[in-house]
Parts: sequence; C-alpha cells; structure tokens
Amino acid sequence: MEPTANFLLSDLKKAQPISGWEDFWREGKAFLKTASAAYAQRKKAFTTVILYNIIAMAIEKFVMTALMCQGKLPYNHTMKDLVEAMDEVFPCVMSDIREGLLNLDQYQEICDLDTFNISGPAMEEIPAMLDLASRLQELVEKQLLAGKREK
Repeated sequence: MEPTANFLLSDLKKAQPISGWEDFWREGKAFLKTASAAYAQRKKAFTTVILYNIIAMAIEKFVMTALMCQGKLPYNHTMKDLVEAMDEVFPCVMSDIREGLLNLDQYQEICDLDTFNISGPAMEEIPAMLDLASRLQELVEKQLLAGKREK
C-alpha cells in the first residue's frame, strides 16, 4: 500500500497485549500477600510507610496488568495517573474504588524535588489500603482478565 494522507480506520491495527503482563500480575499478588501478612503479624520492621509502599506497588502492578492486556500504558505512575489511565481504557470500571486510590497520593509527593514529601499513614489506615488493593485485584481478575490465562 502506497502511503497517502488518507486512510481507512480499518487500516489501523487493534492494540495488541504487551508481553510480560503475567509477570506484573504475579508480582502484584506477591506484594499484596506480603503486605497483608506483615500487617496481620504486626511485624515491627514493616512500618506504615513500608506497608503503604508495598500496597502501592501491588496496586501499580494490578493496573499495569490490566492496561498491558489492552496494549496500553499510563503516562506516569502516580495513583492519579494510574486511575486516569484505567478510566480512559475501562470507563466506569473504577467507580467504586477510584476516590480511595486517588487519596493514596496524599502520602507521597516524590516527583518534584521542590515539593518532595513523604508522610506515613496511621496504622489504622492500612486495612482500608489493603482492602482497596484486594478490590482492585478482584476487579482485574474477574472483569479485565476474562479469557486470559496465567502462564
């Protein structure tokens, strides 16, 4: 086909899944399992900042799994960016957990050196964070990975 300024929408190829999504899925489950066990056992080494970061990694891995399965990637990796990417690719799917995920950004501002800030959540906030991550895992597993199998 000779290049022209005009093309048909049928000329565009559907986005293909990005390889490696299975690794992100496994890693997300492992991060969530680690955070859940550490919280349940109240291990002293797992401060609220560390628990928050492990939970955030689980959430990021679950979002990346869903997006990669659709051949998409987020612009950045703040919770806001991850939620916006999910909203764009899967409209209305995140409605029940959207605000909770967006609120997770309040604990870390590490993208801009001038406003760099890390504040740990209270231990009482960790169960809600674990619940958000679990709900996202379930959402991705039941709604977005339908028809795909782990390798």
